[in-house]
Amino acid sequence: MDHLNPPTGSKTCAVVTGGARNIGLAISQRLVRDGFRVIVLDIDDPEDPALRLDAIRVDLSDRTAAAIAFDQVASSYSVKVLVNNVGIVRPALFDDIDPDDFDRVLNLNTRTALIAAQALVPVMRRLGGGRIVMNTSRVTLGKAARSVYSASKGALQSMARTWALELARDQITVNCVAPGPIATTAFWQNNPPEAVLTRDLIAAIPLQRMGSPGDVANAVSFFCAPEAGFVTGQTLFVCGGVTVG
Repeated sequence: MDHLNPPTGSKTCAVVTGGARNIGLAISQRLVRDGFRVIVLDIDDPEDPALRLDAIRVDLSDRTAAAIAFDQVASSYSVKVLVNNVGIVRPALFDDIDPDDFDRVLNLNTRTALIAAQALVPVMRRLGGGRIVMNTSRVTLGKAARSVYSASKGALQSMARTWALELARDQITVNCVAPGPIATTAFWQNNPPEAVLTRDLIAAIPLQRMGSPGDVANAVSFFCAPEAGFVTGQTLFVCGGVTVG
């Protein structure tokens, strides 16, 4: 794990897990534009050089390393926003699921969110409130070959609703952004462009286009804004209309 850079000034901070590329990168860049100092925690350096100063390279699937990293962030930064974005998929049809993948996916996608929140919520309490946003997925409504992934994201949505109730007295809101088909490297790895199922999926999007990481970042930005202070326990699908019918 890389060491933290000494904090400078008193700028309000946002933490984004898995913020080095794709959707996480877009979220990080948008929160910077919104005025936050963004700390990215990822296994790799951010693709955007401007985010590298405060980035922490850490394997968040390693429970001990993750706990150390979040504790160091909590002791060094004025964190008012946590975006639990990190995730892996491990697609497999029912008969082919590797039970070991259940642990791998749930540990990274779901356990990390708990470790992060338990470390950073005390900071938010001292600061008078905050925002937690879970990046989940439309697959929580059902998609073939996504048993394990949907379980991890569904767990995040359930936890968000519970945390929303428990943390409301601290003025900490907890919401979810659930992306639909978004054009990322992970999407194309798990949905080969030449596959019939992929072509059918794209053709079925009511808005007739794939979503972009920026579309997801816009929704995260909304939940993190002061104007969204009366919205908690909600899931916003950013899916081009896929979840409507």
